[in-house]
Amino acid sequence: MKLELKGVTKLYGETAALHEVDLTVPAGVRVLGLIGPSGGGKSTLLRLAGGLEVPDAGTITVGGDVLARDEATLTEHRRRNGFLFQSFNLFPHYTALENVMLPLRVVQGKSPAEAREAAEQCLRRFGLEKHLLQRPAELSGGQQQRAALARAIAARPRLLILDEPTSALDPEMTAEVLEVIEELCRDGQEIVLSTHEMGFARAVADHVVFLAEGRVVEEGKQIFEAAAHEQVQRFLSRVMKY
Repeated sequence: MKLELKGVTKLYGETAALHEVDLTVPAGVRVLGLIGPSGGGKSTLLRLAGGLEVPDAGTITVGGDVLARDEATLTEHRRRNGFLFQSFNLFPHYTALENVMLPLRVVQGKSPAEAREAAEQCLRRFGLEKHLLQRPAELSGGQQQRAALARAIAARPRLLILDEPTSALDPEMTAEVLEVIEELCRDGQEIVLSTHEMGFARAVADHVVFLAEGRVVEEGKQIFEAAAHEQVQRFLSRVMKY
């Protein structure tokens, strides 16, 4: 994964969601985990890396290319990525199959037959072959999130961006979705994800970044055993206590 931020600042009004962030993902990393308290800047970093928003200062490099600020370049960048955010964002009046097919046809320009074949393949991969024609309201939360994941990877994205993908799920459904994401990691999909599931981040991420108050406080997998920064130690001692 080639991802680098240099002096990145993102403002919402007078609030700095990110403040002069410098981050270079080490060579060989395929899964980057973002952890830290709510409001620390994780979601903002994901949106910037995906080209959904632009920084107010600094530069972002993805895959060796510096992200430009013009809409045409950003649109092309977004097409190369897959996204899954905290809400499932499935169209309620479409079936699971139609939800996955839609971006393949509209964004990727595939024919109806090509889109259907790719969508069915992804939904089967995530154990949803019996639910192709069901609408979101007829699916459980875990099934909805798996359908959203299928939609995110159907176009074979260069980078899969996941923002708290299990935040709205109960423990059993959380386990369902984490197993799917773990499978994607094993298959070599490049992923940037934010999560409050510390055990999951510890297991699947090649590199971990702790964000708080819009800054990178500490990074590296060693923080789970021997965090150097007191703020990181306090956070992990609370969230990993039980």
